Amino acid sequence: MLSAMLTQHGEYAAEPMRAAIIKTKIRRALADGKHRTSKQRERMTVQSILIVEDEAAIADGIAYALRTEGFSAQHVMLGEAALATLRQEPIQLVILDVGLPDMSGFEVCRRLRQFSDVPVIFLTARSDEIDRVVGLEIGADDYVTKPFSPRELVARVRVILRRLGKSANGVSPGAKPPSTFELRSKEARIAYHGALLELTRYEYLLLKTLLEHPGHVLSRAQLMDRVWAGAEDTLERTVDAHVKSLRAKLRAIDAAADPIQTHRGMGYSIKLA
Repeated sequence: MLSAMLTQHGEYAAEPMRAAIIKTKIRRALADGKHRTSKQRERMTVQSILIVEDEAAIADGIAYALRTEGFSAQHVMLGEAALATLRQEPIQLVILDVGLPDMSGFEVCRRLRQFSDVPVIFLTARSDEIDRVVGLEIGADDYVTKPFSPRELVARVRVILRRLGKSANGVSPGAKPPSTFELRSKEARIAYHGALLELTRYEYLLLKTLLEHPGHVLSRAQLMDRVWAGAEDTLERTVDAHVKSLRAKLRAIDAAADPIQTHRGMGYSIKLA
């Protein structure tokens, strides 16, 4: 390309100094063009997040946090508007409030799953375990209870997009963080692949107990003694129910992983690698 462009300046061919100047200018122009093209590609690959929330103040806070971290954020207040947007525009993830004016977020998710597999994070003011389980079972990828930290929510967005082979700049990272679980005992919280899990008291204590004994098979009786100490009326089958709930929350972050192992007639263990 450079040689072809120089032929247009044949009158300078016999003058080495002027030819060198022309070469330099052309190289700079080509480099500038590549730089602009790269910038255009970067803008085109920004991940678009749809916020479905009827409280403007909450939506504005989420949108600001997302844009600060390099995402593109759109906001609608109704479920029907969300479904229409998702049918017409390329959206990479949906942040969906459960309590919308025209229909519940659960209904939006059910209808959405009829035509799209886009990841969904539920927002809700309700902390009941059954609501979280229902949300995950109908196709949500995560569940965040209000009030919440917008920065934590953005971290959850990144984790889900990373799991799907996407990132904020459209580049596939190819690997998860080296530490699968992070036990934060002082906060009584546990993070999985960088995302804080929303756990009940007993879910936290159960997962904490397993993490403190990686690879060890703990019987239901042992888990009852360590997790449900003092809860005399609790049955051993409660352990199974809480393990099922924990698995749903872990799979919402990493669908391919199953770190909690069942040992028939013996109990449960956790695999960290």
